[in-house]
Amino acid sequence: MSEIERQVRGWWARLLAWLRGAQSGDAARKARETLQDVRTSDAGQRAESALRDLRDSDATRKAKEAIRDLRDSASGRGKS
Repeated sequence: MSEIERQVRGWWARLLAWLRGAQSGDAARKARETLQDVRTSDAGQRAESALRDLRDSDATRKAKEAIRDLRDSASGRGKS
């Protein structure tokens, strides 16, 4: 292994250690608490409900079918 590879591996290891440490730090804790507050807020619950409704809507089903049809027609043309 060359010296450059050793340096890169060392930097990578330090970066990963720093990121892992950040997960348990005070800023990460505050971010998790804030995210939980948003999720449990009235606006957050309405947004989740709206996303669920959109996922289950007829327009979403039609869009998925249209994409599937496009893929099928494109793959059919490619096989000729």
